[in-house]
Amino acid sequence: MDEVLLRSLTPSVVAILVRRGADFAAAEDAVQDALVEAVRVWPTDPSAGPSNRGNPMRDPKGWLVTVAWRRFLDATRADAARRRREDLFDEQPAPGPAPAVDDTLQLYFLCAHPSLTPSSAVALTLRAVGGLNTRQIAQAYLVPEATMAQRISRAKRTVSGVRFDQPGDVATVLRVLYLVFNEGYSGDVDLAAEAIRLTRQLAAAIDHPEVAGLLALMLLHHARRAARTAPDGSLVPLAEQDRGRWDTKVIAEGVEILQAALARDRLGEFQAQAAIAALHADAPTAQETDWVQIVEWYDELTRLTDNPIVRLNRAVAVGEADGPRAGLAALAALDDSSPSSSSMGYPLPRHAAVAAYLHERDGDLATAARLYAEAAQKAPNLAERDHLTRQAARLNARR
Repeated sequence: MDEVLLRSLTPSVVAILVRRGADFAAAEDAVQDALVEAVRVWPTDPSAGPSNRGNPMRDPKGWLVTVAWRRFLDATRADAARRRREDLFDEQPAPGPAPAVDDTLQLYFLCAHPSLTPSSAVALTLRAVGGLNTRQIAQAYLVPEATMAQRISRAKRTVSGVRFDQPGDVATVLRVLYLVFNEGYSGDVDLAAEAIRLTRQLAAAIDHPEVAGLLALMLLHHARRAARTAPDGSLVPLAEQDRGRWDTKVIAEGVEILQAALARDRLGEFQAQAAIAALHADAPTAQETDWVQIVEWYDELTRLTDNPIVRLNRAVAVGEADGPRAGLAALAALDDSSPSSSSMGYPLPRHAAVAAYLHERDGDLATAARLYAEAAQKAPNLAERDHLTRQAARLNARR
């Protein structure tokens, strides 16, 4: 049984049921039941699904559609409150090849509907488009399965009345996929790899330079994954990573996708971020990084988005290109009240960590150590807190 195949077929099967008249919530539940049935019977019954004996694939999508539609009909007939609508579904489509129409794109838009919170949109996307079950999503987010089930149910109720043919917002879909990617890995599902798979699927369905830009960005970041942590699990900063562990094949693919997107001259924020990642990936050593060009890309990115993290990262790049005092001046310009204030929306732990790094580069070890410790106290996760604490201890030992 090919789990990746099952997940890749999920969105189109859900979409087919919706086009046949099922509401989104009922269609998604029926498809999940069909996936469970596929896991149960495909490995043991060659006639029920793809053969695992080397025979050609039959029609796994058609099989899933047939089983999911039957599950939907059973659930509809069992619901007394909807018994009067049963006649609408009496004529069950005959088994056979599934229609070639692919409504995957509309399903992406539905799951990333603006009425949903970001966390609900991510969960619904993983379930309806990614084909993950509730347990897998709950494990990935480190929450109880019952909690995740409630979140998904609320999300499905929210979009149940949305017309399936309404145009969607590509930017919203991309932000949801980027949120999935940034979750990384937890439980038995690698969300970074899953986000890349879903973004590849979206890129195949829609010709949009920002979709390509996001895919390139994900690939370029994912290529460095093996070098990001030490054997003990501690974080390894970009400048200290073993670049021999970077996946050059994935980097090459990301750069190729990015170049094709940039050539269309419709620059967006994901393309700009990918360009910065590509410059880091292109440098044989940290010392050979083209920081001047990176600052120029951050200027473009700042023009495209007013994201506080972008402005903080630009200050770091300025410090590398023009010296730490220039970086500190750029940082001070963000918020004149205090280098560690969050009054203008800059996350205090990140702001303090950037200030600490630049003060260390400038030789002010006492201020740097204090700021590293301040950032560690408010770090959002254990790995980052441990890293910042070690930086503070390292500088205190040198004083």
